[in-house]
Amino acid sequence: MTARTSHTSRWTRRKDTPAGPGYKWVALSNTTLGVLIATMDASIVIISLPAIFRGIGLDPLAPGNIGYLLWMILGYLLVSAVLVVVLGRLGDMYGRVKIYNLGFLIFACASVALSLDPFRAGAGAMWLILWRIVQAFGGSMLTANSAAILTDAFPTRQRGMALGINQITALAGQFLGLLAGGLLAAVDWRAVFWVSVPISITGTIWSYLSLRETSAGRPGRIDWLGNITFAAGAGILLAGITYGIQPYGSDATGWGNPWVLSGLIGGVVLLLLFCYVESHVADPMFTLSLFKIRAFAAGNLAALLTAIARGGLQFMLIIWLQGIWLPLHGYAFEDTPLWAGIFMLPLTLGFLIAGPVSGYLSDRFGARMFSTTGLVVVAVSFLGLLALPIDFDYGLFAALLLLNGLGQGMFSAPNTSSIMGSVPAEYRGVASGMRSTFQNSGTALSIGVFFSLMVSGLASSLPAALSGGLQAHGVPAGTAEHAASLPPVSTLFATFLGNNPIEHLLGSGGTLTHLTAAQHATLTGHTFFPQLVSGPFHHGLTIVFSVAAGMALVSALASALRGGPRPVQDNPPQSRPPAAAGPAPAEQRRNNAPS
Repeated sequence: MTARTSHTSRWTRRKDTPAGPGYKWVALSNTTLGVLIATMDASIVIISLPAIFRGIGLDPLAPGNIGYLLWMILGYLLVSAVLVVVLGRLGDMYGRVKIYNLGFLIFACASVALSLDPFRAGAGAMWLILWRIVQAFGGSMLTANSAAILTDAFPTRQRGMALGINQITALAGQFLGLLAGGLLAAVDWRAVFWVSVPISITGTIWSYLSLRETSAGRPGRIDWLGNITFAAGAGILLAGITYGIQPYGSDATGWGNPWVLSGLIGGVVLLLLFCYVESHVADPMFTLSLFKIRAFAAGNLAALLTAIARGGLQFMLIIWLQGIWLPLHGYAFEDTPLWAGIFMLPLTLGFLIAGPVSGYLSDRFGARMFSTTGLVVVAVSFLGLLALPIDFDYGLFAALLLLNGLGQGMFSAPNTSSIMGSVPAEYRGVASGMRSTFQNSGTALSIGVFFSLMVSGLASSLPAALSGGLQAHGVPAGTAEHAASLPPVSTLFATFLGNNPIEHLLGSGGTLTHLTAAQHATLTGHTFFPQLVSGPFHHGLTIVFSVAAGMALVSALASALRGGPRPVQDNPPQSRPPAAAGPAPAEQRRNNAPS
């Protein structure tokens, strides 16, 4: 009993010990590890989905199974988009480190459960989807509070650098997850989830031992009505968008589906109700009055639009590489997921180079110049990708990816620092959650927006090209027309998963067995489908990258309107919520005034 008491006392003393001068680096390294593993797991299954579904014995492209595929990707993003504000708010109330530590523990437990999936087929897919949702809950605790912990730990002169490293690591994690998924899936599908287990367990122990609560919790009540209306509204809206990209009847997409329309309208109505609730409760979870701060409002608008454009880039590059470019250059379809992750590395490299540098420089010269210039660079890179032929020279392609990564790195770190430094200290947790909500929502929205744009582009030209190409190589007219009439989203997902779409379209009906050996070899080879689809795909790609470039330019305009450099107090005085505080103090008005 004495030994246990002594151990407890030592633990209490260690946790109550004030943070020393080196604590900020401990906080930076731990929170960077947390957001890295959380964001990597958001994308790691994208590349490895073929191996995962083969491992549990489920064909994700069979009728009725596309929903499993979508929810494996979107379930994590949906939870991350909906819960980060709530968890940031709880961090403000009960302690950011406490919520962060609990998030690491939940993430570790979910990672173990995912790697031990005991079921097969649909039951196995549901096990993975549900535990991915639990994992996303833990990951949201990490991402919602990491920026607030760093903002508390670092002085103003180093805050942009610290947040830059943290933010760029989070963004780079999305692309490193693609590479890790390809590498690990080639070993074993369970390895995709195993990799998170030792990292998350180590991070859990380390965070409980090393992190200190450096800010006092702000007492308050949980805004249940706000939580419910926001979670329901955002969830229903994003679910409607998810099913909007699936075919409905004879239409290539489901935007005419009454259930999808009801979800979109109902989601918007609930979010409007949420805004009303938040402006009339004493302790709102989503402090709407923070949007009166120009740097906060402009930074979050720019972050939302950039996240949509970035998500569209990620998915379009995967399809472009896996479905067309890599097969044209002799790579087998089943090997393209791994190589697509490798060939996209210049994008991650750009993040890693520009993020910390721009974060450091923005501490001295302000966020507006770097974030706005970075977004203009992103728009230029989209226009450059738009000008490339489908069968491009990789050197130029890699240069444009590097340019895009540099531009996003220039934007993300200063923008995060500007957002977090613009709010009073006691609202940093909820501000971090609101920032993460816009970013995660943008990624989820990008799937619906850009897949719909691409499907619309393919629907206008792919059927005729596919039917004519199949008939020219011996496929009966009826079979060719049937294959060409199938929803383009199936063909799109086949390339996304590294499957040969022709084998998917013709294999089940036995058509391939009735063709000559030469015709069979041509249709299932590396070049037939990529050459056939290159024209229709480029038409869709033109639409996608034009919209993405436009979003980047609008983001640049929003970023330019955030205001100029401003001094920020390391420890702002405690204040009432902005909604109730009346006119801002003179110093705060000066800090948020345009230059």
